[in-house]
Amino acid sequence: MTASRLHGIAPTIFAEMSALAARTGSVNLGQGFPDEDGPAEVLAAAVAALEGGANQYAPGIGVPALRRAIADHQRRHYGLDLDPDTQVAVTTGCTEAVAAALLGLVEPGDEVVVLEPYYDSYLAMLQMAGGARRPVTLRSPDFRVDLDELRAAVTPRTRFVLLNSPHNPTGTVLTRTEVEAVAALAIEHDLTVITDEVYEHLVFDGPGDPEHVPVATLPGMAERTLSLSSIGKSYSLTGWKVGWATGPVHLVAAMVAAKQWLTFTSGAPLQPAAAVALTEHPDWPRALARELQAKRDLLVAGLTAAGLPTSTPQGTYFATSDVRELGWDDGLAFCLALPERAGVVAIPAQVFYDDPAGPGRHLVRWAFCKRRTVLAEAVARLGSVDLTR
Repeated sequence: MTASRLHGIAPTIFAEMSALAARTGSVNLGQGFPDEDGPAEVLAAAVAALEGGANQYAPGIGVPALRRAIADHQRRHYGLDLDPDTQVAVTTGCTEAVAAALLGLVEPGDEVVVLEPYYDSYLAMLQMAGGARRPVTLRSPDFRVDLDELRAAVTPRTRFVLLNSPHNPTGTVLTRTEVEAVAALAIEHDLTVITDEVYEHLVFDGPGDPEHVPVATLPGMAERTLSLSSIGKSYSLTGWKVGWATGPVHLVAAMVAAKQWLTFTSGAPLQPAAAVALTEHPDWPRALARELQAKRDLLVAGLTAAGLPTSTPQGTYFATSDVRELGWDDGLAFCLALPERAGVVAIPAQVFYDDPAGPGRHLVRWAFCKRRTVLAEAVARLGSVDLTR
């Protein structure tokens, strides 16, 4: 028997589709994890920490070296000055940071504005915290924020904005104008912004010169923004689950108050190695972004050639296709048929929307954070079969 707070929350789609890939021997372009590791020197630092005795509990807020490295990262990239002892905390990945932030800050009945489609943990944790979602939908094919809908989403009961840019699953990078609109609303209505910036360094060149603009850098926002991120995506170390939260003392403390009852502390030998990544390899994510851009282009071209109109993402690991031109009106049905048809697995985007029959029903998400040979094989398989319904 499951507690009522979990009613209606389906098992994560990522586990289901990855199991389907393994069972059918398909190329897995579903779950967003790379198949190549991060910097060798960072891996060696983790081994050295293991062998050097860093195998017991780390401080609940994180080891000092990593907290200092995170503070330096925020200063170097964004000009944010933080006290590493009170304004930085280490988490077990960004997923835990989101969970602890919502559990530590959201009161039952509080409304939270969230961009839809959204990473699936947002729905689960908002429900567990008793919050009420106020979705603002990014509609295909451009996936931009409708500023009128954004303003209309705020009511007298709204207390928070849960922001995600670069955005999973659409790959949209919010423009400065869009982020400024969020900031203006937050100041006008006294809202707190919780921002998931886990793809902060994975922004690509292209039309409009997309750039990641952290909302905390805008006037009046540093004191009302809790910024969350992770080493996993930027350094291809997703399995390490080392993330962080930064911001004003009272918001970080609220997150830690919940985090202490979730994991209490995070992987001790991985934290010194994460500090090595941030301090000694600050340019590695830039090189990774260049590699990912080339992989994005390979996949988008292959999907388009296979009859799947695909938006070109500005960042992240993901591209989104519309399956209607192949005669499918249901992305889930398409994804369940795809392993047998083509030996490839993708994710139906409708699971990231409140209404599965709504604006995401016909969309499918693909991950391009794989080796070029893997992507080429997936593209070849998709292009060699009939994908029409």
